[in-house]
Amino acid sequence: MKVAFITRSSLLLSSGGDTLQVFNTAKYLEELGVNVDIKLTHEKINYEAYDLLHFFSVIRPADILPHIRKSRKPFVVTPLLIDYSEFDKQFRKGLTGIIFRFFSPDQIEYLKTIARWTRRQQRLRSFSYVLKGQRSSIKYILMKAALILPNSAMEYEQMTRQYAIASPYNIIHNGIEPGLFNNSCEIEKDKHMVLSVARIEGLKNQINLIRALNNSEYQLHIIGKPAINQIKYYEECRSLAAKNIHFVNHIPQKELLPYYQKAKVHILPSWFETCGLSSLEAAATGCNIVITPKGFAPEYFQDHAFYCDPSSPASIKQAIDSASTADTCKVFQQKILSDFTWQNAASKTYEAYKKILPI
Repeated sequence: MKVAFITRSSLLLSSGGDTLQVFNTAKYLEELGVNVDIKLTHEKINYEAYDLLHFFSVIRPADILPHIRKSRKPFVVTPLLIDYSEFDKQFRKGLTGIIFRFFSPDQIEYLKTIARWTRRQQRLRSFSYVLKGQRSSIKYILMKAALILPNSAMEYEQMTRQYAIASPYNIIHNGIEPGLFNNSCEIEKDKHMVLSVARIEGLKNQINLIRALNNSEYQLHIIGKPAINQIKYYEECRSLAAKNIHFVNHIPQKELLPYYQKAKVHILPSWFETCGLSSLEAAATGCNIVITPKGFAPEYFQDHAFYCDPSSPASIKQAIDSASTADTCKVFQQKILSDFTWQNAASKTYEAYKKILPI
């Protein structure tokens, strides 16, 4: 079986959770005998070389539509159904923020796509997208897919509500590398050390996290690089930060381990999370987790995390205070190491493929 993973063109330039998902799923599928090539949406692809296409991120339908039209191959979709609208409507600055308050999430994404095209920030590869719009384009892709592979039941339920489509699906939970992220060294935790590992961008809400912990008793380590189109946001975060806020550029996963092992708390106070991969990694190494209730992360963390209101620095601080003094949840730590792994994700993905292709 030969499969093409087709994913966003900025996958390597602006790495995120989907970067880890794509490469780790491909790695373990290869161990199961599936030949996987990772292709970016702007690349020319020899479709005849593949039995199946696997698209990631349905919220970028303009990138997917031309491949569907040209290939005529069966395909599956990992939706990555991220909703940027709350941030866009309430906290995006300037005229853009004002305009977005009057539009639905799909309309906002359509306006963003057209704006990037008119500014020549990206090439528009499907003029049918211009005619269909964001919502109709996504519905078309979901209806044509042989199978949908959401990363949670919550994501699938949101998809069916938002697009009124009940497509066949297999849930593929995201994971970690158990051999890398564990707490076998039993390093003593520093209750005043707080981590936030994520790309620096408005959606991840580092600015309210900084407001919450500025000049506090905590040492906050923000690890990640700015999104390629959010340098001003990054500069605003840097200018706001007090001396107890530390910025660490994006580092390889192996180099994250000492931070995870030492810190007592890891936080993602995002406006939306599909999972929160760095939170899973941190929890596996014994960190207590503070996370947003917005999105699908609660399906993973349930009552094993401390939840905060991303709009409120006071709520963020209160959740961190609680997490810093609580015991580590060993039961959840073991659940991650056994259930939420990339090997399991790949195995379930392989089973999904076998529903579509004869083996």
